[in-house]
Amino acid sequence: MTVRIDEMDRKILAELQEDAGQSLDEIARKVGSSKTPVWNRIRKLREAGVIGRQTMILDAEALGLEACFFVLIRTSEHEAEWQRKFLAALRARPEVLEAHRLAGDIDYILKVRVRNARAYDKFYQALISEVRIHNVTALLSMEEIKSTTLLPLQAAETG
Repeated sequence: MTVRIDEMDRKILAELQEDAGQSLDEIARKVGSSKTPVWNRIRKLREAGVIGRQTMILDAEALGLEACFFVLIRTSEHEAEWQRKFLAALRARPEVLEAHRLAGDIDYILKVRVRNARAYDKFYQALISEVRIHNVTALLSMEEIKSTTLLPLQAAETG
């Protein structure tokens, strides 16, 4: 189902991305509309799948998860059964924040958040005990320069 997104929808989506906890009254005031039309647009966008689940963004460092690793994985396995086991292993590990299958020399990249290097090693040992992996390279992020969940709505032409 495709949905046409107009300028008002973009304004509403921008407000929701910034703070989904705002009241409908606040959002309506900020986008220059009233509460009922804003609610109807949000409902339409939710039904169309443009708006997914609502979550809270937590501060990883405040929770003691100070180490962020990017894990590059090369595998010589490409069978469906291996992939099923590998994806199940990733989904079962709360340390894995993101996982992407790539084109090129690296097959997968993971973003992993843990307390420290020792915790990463435990994660690594558990992963390789579950699935066979040809090569793993772990890169420790020294500094997070930019991290956002905000999508660039002005570039997102839909419909």
